[in-house]
Amino acid sequence: MDYNKIVQLILDVGEEMLRSGAENFRLEDSLYRMCRSYGFIRSDVYAIPSNLQITVETPEGEIITQIRHIESTDIDFDRLDYLNNLSRYVCANKPNEKEFRKKYQEVMDREDPHPAIKYFAGIMGGTGFAVFFGCNFTDAIVAVIVSLMIVVVGEWLGKRESNLLVYNMILSFMSEMIILSAIRLGIGSHPDRVMIGIVMLLISGLGVTNGIRDVLQRDFISGALHIMNSMLGAAGIAFGIALAIMILDGAASEGFILNHNIPIQLISCTVACIGFAMWFKIRGRQVIYSGIGAFFTWGIYIVVYALRPSNFLATLVAAVFVAFYAFIMSRVNKAPSTIFLTASVFPLIPGPNLYYMMYGCVSKDIDLAFGEMIVLLATCLAIAFGFIIVDVLSRSIMYMLKTDYHIGKSSQRPMEKESN
Repeated sequence: MDYNKIVQLILDVGEEMLRSGAENFRLEDSLYRMCRSYGFIRSDVYAIPSNLQITVETPEGEIITQIRHIESTDIDFDRLDYLNNLSRYVCANKPNEKEFRKKYQEVMDREDPHPAIKYFAGIMGGTGFAVFFGCNFTDAIVAVIVSLMIVVVGEWLGKRESNLLVYNMILSFMSEMIILSAIRLGIGSHPDRVMIGIVMLLISGLGVTNGIRDVLQRDFISGALHIMNSMLGAAGIAFGIALAIMILDGAASEGFILNHNIPIQLISCTVACIGFAMWFKIRGRQVIYSGIGAFFTWGIYIVVYALRPSNFLATLVAAVFVAFYAFIMSRVNKAPSTIFLTASVFPLIPGPNLYYMMYGCVSKDIDLAFGEMIVLLATCLAIAFGFIIVDVLSRSIMYMLKTDYHIGKSSQRPMEKESN
């Protein structure tokens, strides 16, 4: 067996998993499992958002090291799901190089969703959250227009600009210009609420949260990179919005107000999260599962907040629920938990706090900017702590079931039972 080719293929799978949106520690786990299935005496895997490397010692004693630089990512959870299935197949069957490559190419050659789906996804995501954040009917019309613009221009711009700061700056500038121009024409009355919904299409959904989560798990380099990448994207949004406000002398902000009708909150956030699920190229029943997860996540937040008005506590409890929901759904569907987690957790993502923090900076309202920054960080911490609590509990459950949940460098012996 050509172990160099096998390591190359394992690295191919790992690269595409990372590009498709896999979490670092889950990615490392899958690569360790595949390496171990081929009987390597020792394997070392190192993954960060921009780099992936594997070093193995073959049964014959040969040392093989291969490295990949990851230039860009394009979240594709459907591909991630099939790559995860491929890693399971490799662990169970130990295919030779030819069969491995054939299976890998079958995954890579899967047909993309119809282009129209992304338009619907963008409208559902941006407009759904605009309604969630208190927009009226005319505001929603503006949100539809801006959401379509982001899909069309974003598709074109993404092929020409890889810098997240520039990409977000251009799209947020164009979005805010359209929103403020519509307000001047008498279309819509809440520019800040419309923009908050649109911001949800641009922000790195779990960037800061996953960054904090990585740091708490002592993966400091990945954590720092996630946080810095999110800050870069947020800075681009801030510059774009600030420039548009200065040019058109934007209207004053009314502050963060959710839709007063709780059923509308639940319905709109569910529709928005189904849109985001399709935006992330989730397919089939998993799209519905994402919407169900979002509905109950926000419902639990509402109940906890009503019992004890604490944003941190309500977010923590809701984050525990959505993480456990994603864990259960991943076991039932034999798919990565991040597929169900990412879209379902969106109602908890502090997009409004990010917007008003930026607005405070632009309007020189230091108290507003500082206050929103504190809430933003507290919310991200609550989500991260919720995820970690479930991670600890799920490891304990899998240990009691005598099933490996997460392996690493310390586990070098052949496995009796495989589970991703």
